Amino acid sequence: MNKPLRRIAIFCGILVMALLIRDNWLQYVRADELNSHKYNRRVEIERYAHERGDIIVDGKAITGSAETEDSDFTYKRVWKDGPLWAPVTGYSSQAFDSSQLENLEDGILTGNDDQLFFDRTLSMFTGEKKRGGNIVTTLNGDAQKAAFKGLGDKKGAVVALDPKSGAILALASTPSYDPSVFAGNSMKDSDNRQKLLKDKDKPMLNRALRETYPPGSTFKVVTAAAALENGLYDDIDAKTESPLPWRLPQTDRDLQNEGNIPCENASLREALRWSCNTVFGKMSDDLGNRKMIEQTDKFGFNKEVFTPVRADASIYPEDNKPQNAMAGIGQASNRTTPLQMAMVASAIANDGKLMQPYMVAERQAPNLDPVYTAEPEELSRALSGENAQKVQQMMETVVKDGTGTNAQIPGVTVGGKTGTAQHGLNNSEKPYAWFISYAKTDNGSPVAVAVVVEDGNANRDDISGGGLAAPIARDVMKAVIDSKK
Repeated sequence: MNKPLRRIAIFCGILVMALLIRDNWLQYVRADELNSHKYNRRVEIERYAHERGDIIVDGKAITGSAETEDSDFTYKRVWKDGPLWAPVTGYSSQAFDSSQLENLEDGILTGNDDQLFFDRTLSMFTGEKKRGGNIVTTLNGDAQKAAFKGLGDKKGAVVALDPKSGAILALASTPSYDPSVFAGNSMKDSDNRQKLLKDKDKPMLNRALRETYPPGSTFKVVTAAAALENGLYDDIDAKTESPLPWRLPQTDRDLQNEGNIPCENASLREALRWSCNTVFGKMSDDLGNRKMIEQTDKFGFNKEVFTPVRADASIYPEDNKPQNAMAGIGQASNRTTPLQMAMVASAIANDGKLMQPYMVAERQAPNLDPVYTAEPEELSRALSGENAQKVQQMMETVVKDGTGTNAQIPGVTVGGKTGTAQHGLNNSEKPYAWFISYAKTDNGSPVAVAVVVEDGNANRDDISGGGLAAPIARDVMKAVIDSKK
């Protein structure tokens, strides 16, 4: 063979070798990656070729699957009363992926999770059609309905927890939306989603987990806990050193109380009963910013919470003296989610023990056998049992004959705290109405609740935690108690 032909033969051989190497690299080394790649259309077709597993509340499915018209995706997700459950489940869309439980538990719901390997293998031999598994939640349907009914057409959120276990019993956010309206991949689905995204009321915002508010006077229970834990005060009925007026440190401004209430040197019980800004502002200043941060950390502030859906971190900030005093009464840069304030009420009701909030009780295989069962987990010791019981006495006084009487339930001991949080520059916008609470029965405390209401339609003078938020908390607590009878 002459030299030019030999060179051409060698070159062609190299090309063939490169092609073989590339082919083997794609078929064997990268096979799994390419098979599961998000841009592989066959992966998506297979994903929607069978019915998705369900999300369960009170033993009943709140989701389902429906056949898709004019699409190579056979099934799409549907909801039973979508707006009621969207804050819990999130959405699952052929065009726009998924969120919240629908996203985090996608492996179980599609049947592709490694925990279902045995079930998938068995179906290969039995010839059964592939099915997704189920997610059993901790939610209480009656409590969820009570939360939504109470919020009505107002913006706001409700979170209810079981203090003993941390199980989430209600998680409501209004206004809400129906995930079914964009579960497919048609132009209509796309248009529906765009309308929701452009809505100025933000119906797709989960206010219970992803919105932070100034907690207002509900935060005073945290400041009281910090005072007791740090030995600033011991007797909740002894007078505090709280002059009236009390001037904010390093300023020429006096901190004001709402109305003509008995706040001068008021005891902890009376100060919480009447929500004395001067008492708790001075208390926060006496403790100092560092001790206040340490106490809030014990309640779960300053870090994200996973339920498993992520909740934004609630923040008690590093700040100067006047701002720390205002943060101690739930204002300034103090920001919290409704979930966080439900955790505060829950820890106090549970004698100081804060449990990890969770909403997945069980994961089930398609044959309903459990592949995972949740175990309650202690998150922290927020305060001692003795001091928690002192704060309980204070909160129960608030409901018995203080600012929280609208939360009373006949035959049930209820502890609570009202809050009306300033909103906007120099409190120029309508405030937020807050209420946190817990209920006690003969078997302990089955429920703790946090409610926040953004009522832009109410008259400013009518906005209060006791007036707007407390009745909602009462109805949610009653729903939980009645469901256990």
